[in-house]
Amino acid sequence: MKAVLFYEHGGPEVLRYEDFPAPEPGPDDVLIQVKAISVNRVDLFVRQGWPGMRLTYPHIPGADAAGVVVAVGERVSGIAPGDRVVVNPTLSCGHCEFCLRGEDNLCLEWRLLGEQVRGTYAEYLAVPARNVLKLPDGFPFEQAAAAALVFVTAWHSLITRGQVRAGESVLIVGASGGVNSASIQVAKLAGARVFVVGSNAEKLARARDLGADVLIDRSQEDWSQAVYRLTDRRGVDVVVDNVGQATWFGSIRSLRKGGRLLVVGNTSGPKFELDIRYIFHKHLSIIGSTMGPRSDFNTVMGLVFEGRLRAPVDSVMPLAEARAAHERLAADAQFGKIVLVP
Repeated sequence: MKAVLFYEHGGPEVLRYEDFPAPEPGPDDVLIQVKAISVNRVDLFVRQGWPGMRLTYPHIPGADAAGVVVAVGERVSGIAPGDRVVVNPTLSCGHCEFCLRGEDNLCLEWRLLGEQVRGTYAEYLAVPARNVLKLPDGFPFEQAAAAALVFVTAWHSLITRGQVRAGESVLIVGASGGVNSASIQVAKLAGARVFVVGSNAEKLARARDLGADVLIDRSQEDWSQAVYRLTDRRGVDVVVDNVGQATWFGSIRSLRKGGRLLVVGNTSGPKFELDIRYIFHKHLSIIGSTMGPRSDFNTVMGLVFEGRLRAPVDSVMPLAEARAAHERLAADAQFGKIVLVP
């Protein structure tokens, strides 16, 4: 099969489009002919590497995929060759204390496709049968792949962990990323008033089309001061921050007393200094969240299938052009998801 892989960490130039042996499904696995792959920030981070990261080379990046089942393991039931499926990228053991109580995203052996194990940038993919969900007839592979990781992340952080309720105010820090565009829609579906901070008017206009109520252009004003002013000096109930180092102080300032900060990523860097007096004086809750359990994945993808949520697709590119896709994402030139097609 053809696959995109790398033999060392580095920039987009380390990605190679080469022949690679197709995987063999185990007794509990399904083999999928991949029809669409979504590019995520984590793909860039894995390619670049970080201290202590250990990969088996050559490594294949990619967490999201949708396609057609072409073979199943001997112990698999309920899934058959010909089924159209989307992949849940969270891998778990199925038998630890967390898996047994339905919290498989906390699994002691938790792994993410494309991060700790070879991923989806390939023509074929083998995953446990419990990690696939059947697609409705006619539902586009590109939409399914684009939705999976970002919507389960948004749903788990806002609904399961953040407990967002109707009538609350939610600030999304960033307008164009996949998790941010998903979070806008999930917060709106929950009945919240949605504030969005964006880098320019064009991206904010697209955020408005997704349901954002209040738009703040950070190129024109200090966005945390704008939140303070627009909420009559109260602050918002919830902030979703996947940027990290560059925005955390503004996120803390934007919260009302008793507010919740949902931490779902660190695209600008993982470390910064924080005056902890903000935490206890404002009675703040800082809630970490990554991915979500299988139950959340099934719930939110059901809403995607119904058309109540949708993943904006920025562009569709051949798998062979993965390097250009990484460059586009790294430059923040996209709005929504970049999808690769084998």
